[in-house]
Amino acid sequence: MIRFTNIYKRFGRLQALDNINLSFSASKSVALIGPNGSGKTTLIKSLLGMVVPDKGDIVFKDASILGSCDYRANIGYMPQISSYPENMTISQVMEMMKDIRQYTQLDEDLVQAFKLPQLANKPMRTLSGGTRQKVSACLAFLFNPEVLVLDEPTAGLDPVASGILQDKILQETRNGKLVLITSHILSELDDLVDEVAYLQDGKLQFHKQVVELQAKTGEQKLVRAMAHVMENGGL
Repeated sequence: MIRFTNIYKRFGRLQALDNINLSFSASKSVALIGPNGSGKTTLIKSLLGMVVPDKGDIVFKDASILGSCDYRANIGYMPQISSYPENMTISQVMEMMKDIRQYTQLDEDLVQAFKLPQLANKPMRTLSGGTRQKVSACLAFLFNPEVLVLDEPTAGLDPVASGILQDKILQETRNGKLVLITSHILSELDDLVDEVAYLQDGKLQFHKQVVELQAKTGEQKLVRAMAHVMENGGL
């Protein structure tokens, strides 16, 4: 569904992405992990069209996305830090996005699960970080995209809300969608992701199925499997 081929990106002296080759298929949930400065954010922004690679190509459903923007309608994005018009209410923000997208087959499961209708008239400036995260999650899923890009999706969420979101991710993966998740909280990715792509210093260190990673490290928990990889200098 998505293929990165020979992707390079430099910011000044920093080689943010160094010959990245990755392919992701539908019906998969993939963890993009790595230390700060590893290239995760730059890779995601390249997919979203927010960063243009210096070299290489990104293909979505057999067509290059470089120089195109139509494909973005098929991607739902949940940023780690959201920015909304602070004077608008939750309801106004949701309606504004619906008017912009003009899409009728809406997925409002999370809107109801997070009980946002009860908070509809609250201005965005009054919301807690967790509630803003709920709004961002709802908007990412709302237009029924084929691909979901979730950046630290459970940050700021309470355990109940985190569980609701994780269940929704699993459901959408079963429904044939591709879900890309960046997270530093590896313990929350257990039973949630099928594959792991690990980046470091702008380079792809490995892209493995979770079951393969478990078999190679002898560890069932992702956090322990990754610790094993780091302690032993790789797979």
